[in-house]
Amino acid sequence: MTAPRPADTPVQAILWMLASGLSFVGVTGIVRYLGTDLPAAQSAFVRFGWGVVFLAPTLIPMLRGGLPGLHLRLHLGRGLVHVAAVVCWFYAMARIPVAEVTAIGYLNPVLLTLGTVVFFGERLSLRRVLAIGVALIGALIVLRPGLREVTDGHIAQICAAVFFAGSYLFAKRLSAVASAGQIVAMLSLVVTVALAPWALWVWVPMSLVQLAWLAVVAVCATAGHYCMSRAFAAAPIAVSQPVVFLQLIWAALLGWAVFGEAVDLFVLIGGAVIVGSVSYITWAEARKRRRDVVPEVL
Repeated sequence: MTAPRPADTPVQAILWMLASGLSFVGVTGIVRYLGTDLPAAQSAFVRFGWGVVFLAPTLIPMLRGGLPGLHLRLHLGRGLVHVAAVVCWFYAMARIPVAEVTAIGYLNPVLLTLGTVVFFGERLSLRRVLAIGVALIGALIVLRPGLREVTDGHIAQICAAVFFAGSYLFAKRLSAVASAGQIVAMLSLVVTVALAPWALWVWVPMSLVQLAWLAVVAVCATAGHYCMSRAFAAAPIAVSQPVVFLQLIWAALLGWAVFGEAVDLFVLIGGAVIVGSVSYITWAEARKRRRDVVPEVL
């Protein structure tokens, strides 16, 4: 007889997701503060290098034990895709407002949904098609092409969203053959090693203050992922997903209060449209899974 599933705790899920959002806003704020003084590849290399240091207690025994060939190929594939994603993200973060980076980043789950259809053969239902279409409308509201300049920073963030979705597809495949700790630790190691030649090529002198801030970035990112995992464990994703929109509010307030960035109403509206679309997909899929469950006869 299998152990019963722990009871859902929606309030805890919401609080964990709030903490996750604040952690990720901390990441974006620090990277925005560091600006363009450091090349994107160098900043990303140092950030993930700190991650390797923090995860060394997990990495060392894991590497001593060895990894099967398939697992290693999947880890390497994910790491290379993730390299492209983080470099694009660091580039965008230093060049466009914090709220715009956050809003465009909401496209990740939408692109991931498309990826599961293409690579894993999942069915593209009508509700998915409609939700994806609404999300793309939200992205157009944020970017407003033809009504204002779409800069290289915007393009970089769109590319980051695509590459992050690819990274999550690898993570989805890895989740069936590796533990969560192994997946996170190997990601930090592979990304750091892959970024090293690129970072050394563009390396510029950096201060101890910049080094310390990037360590804080690594801590905030790790905390964000941990809190998100706790939120998902506390209740169905449909409960905590709408809370993600608050991250855009906080990012807009951070940009306004710290960096003097104007609060763009269209960015807030577009971000809300994207998050609403993602929340609908999550809710609909969770509801379908509940209907498909057949009660066990004891």
